[in-house]
Amino acid sequence: MSELITAELVDLGLSAETKEAAARSLAERMVAAGRVTDLEGFLADVAAREAQMPTGLDGGIGIPHCRSAHVTEPTLAFGRSASGIDFGAPDGPADLIFLIAAPTGGDADHLTILASLARHLMDETFTGALRSATEPARAAALIRGDEPAAEAAANEDAKPEADGTPEAEAEAEAKPESPAPAPSPESSAPSPESTTAERPFRIVAVTSCPTGIAHTYMAAESLEKAGKAAGIELHVETQGSAGFKRLDPQLVADADGVIFAHDVEVRDKDRFAGKPTVDVGVKAGINRAAELIDEVRAKAARGDASAPARTAAPMDKGSDEADGFGTRLRKWLMTGVSYMVPFVAAGGLLIALAFAIGGYTIDKAPSVAEHFVWTDSTSWAALLFQVGGVAFGFLVPILAGFIAYGMADRPGLVPGFVGGAIALTINAGFLGGLIAGLLAGAVVMAIQRVSIPPVLRGIMPVVVIPLISSAIVGFLMFLVIGKPVAALQKALTDWLSGLSGANAIILGVILGLMMCFDLGGPLNKVAYAFAVGGLANPNEGSLKVMAAVMAAGMVPPLAMALATTVRGKLFTKTERENGKAAWVLGASFITEGAIPFAAADPLRVIPSAMAGGAVTGALSMAFGCTLRAPHGGIFVVPLIGQPLLYLVAIAAGTCVTTALVILLKGLRKSPGAPSTGPAETPPGETKVTVAA
Repeated sequence: MSELITAELVDLGLSAETKEAAARSLAERMVAAGRVTDLEGFLADVAAREAQMPTGLDGGIGIPHCRSAHVTEPTLAFGRSASGIDFGAPDGPADLIFLIAAPTGGDADHLTILASLARHLMDETFTGALRSATEPARAAALIRGDEPAAEAAANEDAKPEADGTPEAEAEAEAKPESPAPAPSPESSAPSPESTTAERPFRIVAVTSCPTGIAHTYMAAESLEKAGKAAGIELHVETQGSAGFKRLDPQLVADADGVIFAHDVEVRDKDRFAGKPTVDVGVKAGINRAAELIDEVRAKAARGDASAPARTAAPMDKGSDEADGFGTRLRKWLMTGVSYMVPFVAAGGLLIALAFAIGGYTIDKAPSVAEHFVWTDSTSWAALLFQVGGVAFGFLVPILAGFIAYGMADRPGLVPGFVGGAIALTINAGFLGGLIAGLLAGAVVMAIQRVSIPPVLRGIMPVVVIPLISSAIVGFLMFLVIGKPVAALQKALTDWLSGLSGANAIILGVILGLMMCFDLGGPLNKVAYAFAVGGLANPNEGSLKVMAAVMAAGMVPPLAMALATTVRGKLFTKTERENGKAAWVLGASFITEGAIPFAAADPLRVIPSAMAGGAVTGALSMAFGCTLRAPHGGIFVVPLIGQPLLYLVAIAAGTCVTTALVILLKGLRKSPGAPSTGPAETPPGETKVTVAA
């Protein structure tokens, strides 16, 4: 690996007048050294980084930098301008310009060196030595750290004395040797504050910038120096390119205040919840470190816990603040369902296999912990059934716990799981789990908004919030909400059990429409979760619902696959390739296999899919098909009641969707119809142009 900077990458007489010209001049040296492969591409990356935020710093420093695919290895070029170049610093032009080039995925060792340089830029001795350097090789050695800054400055100061000129002699006489100053009585004697048992004020800080190379570490150095000057304990976590090492949790817990100096999102911000906080941009951390320390101390003195008590919940991260309650509610519910699905797949398929091996009376088998015969297939079937039953037993608590998690992050897990378990205890089932999760999330969010005394902040996430929220959710579920929900769940179960004739068909139509409307989205997942919830306590009605839901969910990808086979010229080459995969996806009950087609032509594909799904759902219900497995597609047909009629229902819906898609796309392609863009010509077909 080459050295980070060499004499060839130093220009002590940089003549550029603008920051763009300065970057080009230094970048040309990098190209000549073989460190940059594409000058214009690299300069475009530098300009893009500069557009995010000016890279000028107080003290006459410009530090343009970027990550770029055109950089072969971490490299630094240095230029010194006599007239100064404007890099947007508040105090004026920069005379010391450092161009830092980091490759995409640069190695940690060199990035650590870059971080060290950024810290040195806050040292006046270092910058002074660079301003007085007369040789490029010496400047490069100083930047690499091969020569200490104080020694370099001394060497430069000694040069005029050797010249023998009257001016040099006069200057040498004016600079008598000055031994290291002895400590004054005031500095050597311990201050009254240091002799007391009271500990110093403690601050933890996080610094980060978009590139994570320069400003991140300069802000850290500035804050650390200001902390020493103020006589406080200050520890900084740099979230930069050289690595991300979390502060010791004990340091965070003991801190009296927090400083965030960042231009990108602070990672794991919830660690600092509930403490007095100053939140600023990274340049403020460089230029106003002492002010930030005074500000956080003032907030602590007032007891102002300005740090948010919670970060954005997992499903809210990246959301627009203008998102309405309905949008957020859908995301919260999707969080619970997405974490529940693996338990559904594992438990449901194990139970289905148990029925396939041991018959439908396997649920009456004794516990395998007490009775298991290694050579008996019934024992193995009982084992599968009982393991699957244990996995299924987690469905409602997992649903509730992760709905709460989606609302309030990790503090919502404990009351969510507790509420979900209570829902099972009082037979409130799937609906009870939904309500318990929403309740738990709401209770935790309410607690997090309460102003908390500083002494309690450290124990809030692990003791106070779980204790209070679980007690409140338990009270509401057992004594207030649980019983009505359990009654509603029982009524719904009884209604499903008694479904027959027209009512069953209408329900099948509704479920089919839901499964095919957003092809694996929230509405699809709600219908699926409704069906799976019934499998926890299966009866004739709930098994019919599960069959209708899976059949309808298979229709869209199967129909797209059939349509691309029957009328390939209506689809692009990419869609025809997707159609081949859609056969397998549809057969496996993966509705998302139709998404590429819907994304390309939603106004034709989605209505067609909904029509076919409604037909399949209605026929499945009318035929009285049942299903004990929550997943598997055609691979669990042996576990389906009325399997031949079930396949007929799927085939009918697939044909309906296929016919509608071909009809609607054919109308678009007919003569006189408006063109939606050039279509690809399938292999072996002649492209015909129709004149208007």
